[in-house]
Amino acid sequence: MRNVVKFALALAVAGCVFNGAAQAASAENGRKAFVTHGCWQCHGFEGQGSAVTSNGAVLSNTELPYEAFEAFVRSTNRAMPPYREAILPSADLADIYAFLQSVPKPKDVSSIPLLK
Repeated sequence: MRNVVKFALALAVAGCVFNGAAQAASAENGRKAFVTHGCWQCHGFEGQGSAVTSNGAVLSNTELPYEAFEAFVRSTNRAMPPYREAILPSADLADIYAFLQSVPKPKDVSSIPLLK
C-alpha cells in the first residue's frame, strides 16, 4: 500500500512539473491570443471547428495533453502550417490551450427539448 501511495504522489508531482506551463496559463489571455494569431479563422471563435476550414477539427475541450497539443502545433505538416516559437510564443500557446480547455462543453442533445 505504501508503494501505491508513493507512486500516486510521484505521478501527481510529475503532472505538475510537465504541465506547469499549461496550468499557469490564462484563459482570458488565451482567448485574445487565439484571435490575434488567427486561429479563429479555421477553428471558429470557440474552437468549435468547421467542416470547410478545419475538416471539422474541434479544439475546445481537447483531450490532448498540453505536450501533445504543443508538439502538433509546432510540427504539423498537414493543412495547418506549423507555428514556430518565433511566430507563436510558448506563453501564448499555453494561454490558448487554457482558453480551449475553459470553453463550456455543449449541452447533451437529449437535454434540448426541440430535438426530442
